[in-house]
Amino acid sequence: MGRFTDQWVHPAANATSLGHGLDTFVRCVMRAVEVLAAVLMVAEALILLAGVISRYVLDRPLVWSDELAVTLFSWLAMLGAVLALDRGEHMRLTALVNRMPARWRVWCETLGALVVCVFVALIIVPAAQHAHDQMDITTPALEIPDGLRCLSLVVGTVLMLLAALARMARHSNARQLLGAFGVVAAVALALWFARPLLESFGNFNLLIFFVFIVGVCVAFGVPIAFAFGTATLSYLALTTEAPLVIVVGRMDEGMSNMILLAVPLFVLLGALIEVSGLARSLIEFMASLLGHIRGGLQYVLLAAMFLVSGISGSKAADMAAVAPALLPEMQKRGSKPEELVALLSSAGAMTETIPPSLVLITIGAVCGISISALFVGGLLPAVVATIAIALVCWRRSRREPSIHAQRAPLRTVLLTFVKAVPALALPILIRSAVVGGIATATEVSTLGVLYVVVYGVILSLFSRRIPARRFYTALVDSVALSGAILLIIGTATSMAWALSQSGFSASLVSLMQDMPGGATTFMLLSMVAFVILGSVLEGIPAIVLFGPLLFPVARSLGIADVHYAVTAVLSMGLGLFAPPFGVGFYTACAIGKVSPDRVVNRVWTYLGALLVALLLVAFVPWLSIGLLPRR
Repeated sequence: MGRFTDQWVHPAANATSLGHGLDTFVRCVMRAVEVLAAVLMVAEALILLAGVISRYVLDRPLVWSDELAVTLFSWLAMLGAVLALDRGEHMRLTALVNRMPARWRVWCETLGALVVCVFVALIIVPAAQHAHDQMDITTPALEIPDGLRCLSLVVGTVLMLLAALARMARHSNARQLLGAFGVVAAVALALWFARPLLESFGNFNLLIFFVFIVGVCVAFGVPIAFAFGTATLSYLALTTEAPLVIVVGRMDEGMSNMILLAVPLFVLLGALIEVSGLARSLIEFMASLLGHIRGGLQYVLLAAMFLVSGISGSKAADMAAVAPALLPEMQKRGSKPEELVALLSSAGAMTETIPPSLVLITIGAVCGISISALFVGGLLPAVVATIAIALVCWRRSRREPSIHAQRAPLRTVLLTFVKAVPALALPILIRSAVVGGIATATEVSTLGVLYVVVYGVILSLFSRRIPARRFYTALVDSVALSGAILLIIGTATSMAWALSQSGFSASLVSLMQDMPGGATTFMLLSMVAFVILGSVLEGIPAIVLFGPLLFPVARSLGIADVHYAVTAVLSMGLGLFAPPFGVGFYTACAIGKVSPDRVVNRVWTYLGALLVALLLVAFVPWLSIGLLPRR
């Protein structure tokens, strides 16, 4: 779903002095949070780097490095979630809200901020209780209370409450606040007085909380993480006797998984690649090779997306790294802007399984599957999808007028190649190291960050100086995006636990196993389900929520984990970039500065080619598991 900029259209006309004072105070607090988050990101990278050097170079592993890294990781995740909320960058669906008149759009934003306030206010006390309980647990190597790590949840929820209140004070007037409060209060009271009725519904009340409430919240622009959390909290409080501290405990469990340490580092790596100019040098080299042939720059765009995809952790970042360097030149050569955006959108969808995909890392973490195996399994399906899109490009380029661009001189090709060598080497080294089992995804991401930093320093010494401010901005942006991703994983983990405890998981498994058609029917239904989920929830929240439910069914039907994972990810990618709901489609339109109405008719041919590729991958398992080592 990517990141979204602040959608509020104007500040409140009658903001009070109290509201102004709160806004000023929170702005100062957030500046301090930014600095602390940037320091934590650097510290995290240095600690992990020290662990890698100690393990692989000195052959003397640091037994404390992983513990300290996980502790800092919890704080990094929560501070990132705070920054994402303050900056309006949490993942959410805005298609419906953006179609509303400005007045109603602001009211929906007010309502969303109020829902966030209610959720974080209700979990502050359970978060404090969870941290207190964890104080009795001591880490084995550092011998410090685990509660110090869990205090990040307390501090994070308090800061998120301040951020949400400040956003309302900054943009909402009294009438909008009262209206939003009235709606939230009316819904809360209705659910409270309906408790006896809800309990009599049995598992049918799951539809009320996890379909209706989540659906309404998401439709009205409430960030997905908070929609999940609100529904889970409401379900447990109104229909069970379970203590609310369980919600916080499951969030902590989901967000502190050691495997997920790779998330902020790969996000940072992607940001540094853009800052250092590696992406642009890669594009310039490929353009010098293919720019003179008909449709050549379209192939360059596909190849560039293939190489940089997955490293940043954000499809929006992937597209933003490639499009500005290519689209203007492509338009000069006669390509229509809407055609280019359609190609950019489909290129984003085709690369969902290319390592180091954060969705694949998440699947490995929540479903207990080897990440190295997932990375190997994702390569050939991505090649199949790329070939499918390239065939559409070839066919359409035949209809374009001949271009008069001259072949680049050999000197230019060689010069751009030399400049692009570091950019070409990085993705190859990353994927080779993880796929070959030489290092873990987290270790490789750490080395990748070091690689790009060293490149940037050398570039500053011999060529152009990169402003230190850009590196600082990359650090803060990476923390915010990572926090948004990890908070979704945390709240989705608590929601998945609630669904499991309700008996829904067992019922779903039984239903899917008994369906006629066996594995074929299950695979088809799964593809449809994940296309829909991908268009609404995006990959990471969808897989955290439904992966633990559906993967056991796939195993029982004889479907290999890696094969099912790759099919699910490709399906979600198709949904993410399919109009009218796919948020990735609108992100591509925004990056290409073209109205979605002009693109929608042109994107379907590309998506049709991707659908053919998806069916081929789904029903030819060898494409996903054929390269895996035999056991």
